[in-house]
Amino acid sequence: MKKVYVVGMGPGSQEQMTEKAREVFASCEVIAGYTVYVELLKEAYPGAEYITTPMRQEVERCRLAFESAAEGKTTAMVCSGDAGIYGMAGLMYEVGEEYPQVEIEVVPGVTAALGGAAVLGAPLGHDLCIISLSDLLTPWETIEKRLLSAAAADFVICLYNPASRKRKDYLKKACEILMNHKPADTVCGIVRNIARKGESFQILTLGELKDAEADMFSTVYIGNHETKVIRGRMVTPRGYQL
Repeated sequence: MKKVYVVGMGPGSQEQMTEKAREVFASCEVIAGYTVYVELLKEAYPGAEYITTPMRQEVERCRLAFESAAEGKTTAMVCSGDAGIYGMAGLMYEVGEEYPQVEIEVVPGVTAALGGAAVLGAPLGHDLCIISLSDLLTPWETIEKRLLSAAAADFVICLYNPASRKRKDYLKKACEILMNHKPADTVCGIVRNIARKGESFQILTLGELKDAEADMFSTVYIGNHETKVIRGRMVTPRGYQL
């Protein structure tokens, strides 16, 4: 049976890509993906044919990948981080209804929450949730409810897509919502360009985070009531040590 792979490439560097992902990319004749992610792969896999589409053409991108696989070409759909976390795996299964002759295999990857957490220290040591602040596909009212609920339950919160040129104040709005249940001195962190050139991190309070700058290449972490700074790193204890 013909097959298309849906591959999580990790946050950016070859070192944080799984061995399985590298094997799949090396075997593929065609690699499809969003332009930014494809550019990160071209140097490592120059022999592949690349199919790219810009943002908001995800369905078309999936169809192109299936068409390629249906022609008998070994094909991969590449996703940043993990293919199933804000990735293309779900959409590939939906579009795949049109291509019953093509099998789908998902290859997991290191999502930004995990890659950035390693840079910050150990911020995700206890119960956590991931929330995207992008309202492109999810209404802001829904995002606001999720933020309130997560804050009320004292989850450690990881924010994806915290800001963009069109959403410059979204991180500030999110922080104001979170401060309904979390104190302003809650330990927080920002990691920029995870596993890519220019990687950096910052540890700050929730009150300071409200006025901090972030972009689409930033991942934001908001601690719970036990999160602390140890040796200059953000740490959320699991509870082993009394």
